[in-house]
Amino acid sequence: MESAFTYTEYELIQGLKHRDTVVYAYLYDRYAGALYSIILDFTNDEGMAADALQETFIKIWRNIDSYDTARGRLFTWMHRIARNTVLDKLRNSEYQHSRLMKPVEGDVANLSIDDHSYVFGLRELTTNLKKEHRVLIDLSYFQGYTQEEISKQLNIPLGTVKTRLRAALAALRKMI
Repeated sequence: MESAFTYTEYELIQGLKHRDTVVYAYLYDRYAGALYSIILDFTNDEGMAADALQETFIKIWRNIDSYDTARGRLFTWMHRIARNTVLDKLRNSEYQHSRLMKPVEGDVANLSIDDHSYVFGLRELTTNLKKEHRVLIDLSYFQGYTQEEISKQLNIPLGTVKTRLRAALAALRKMI
C-alpha cells in the first residue's frame, strides 16, 4: 500500500531505531520490490527469493542499531543485507544438493557474479593483482559497493577509482 506521506532517510532510520511499525511498513512498501529484484537476480528462484526477502527485512528490523551512516546510505546497507542473506541461502547445503540434482539450464553468461567467481576461480586470481587493484575488485564486485562509495571509503578521487578498476579488470582478463 503506497503511502501519501514520505520519510527522509534520517526519519526512516530514527523510526526503525524506535521500533515504529508504521515506518517499517513504509520501508517495506518502498524498498521490497527493488530488494526482491536484486535477490531474484542471484537465485532465479521466486520461492527462494521471497524467503530471502522476508529474512532480509527481519535482519533489517533486528540490526538497525548496527547501521552506520558513515559507511553508506540506508539502501546500500539493506542491499548488502539482502545480498549476504541470499548468498547464505545459496551456500546452504540443502539448497546446494537440490541444485546439483536439477538439470543445468542456460549458460555461464546467466550466472551471478559469485557463480562466475566460483566457476572461473576469480577470487583466487585476484590474489595475483596489485593490492590497490585487489581491494577495488573486492569492494566493487564481491562486496557490492558503488564506485562513489569506494571513493569515499578509501578517500581517493572517483576518477582514480574508475581508472584503477579498469586496470584491475584488464589485468584479470590477461590472467584468464
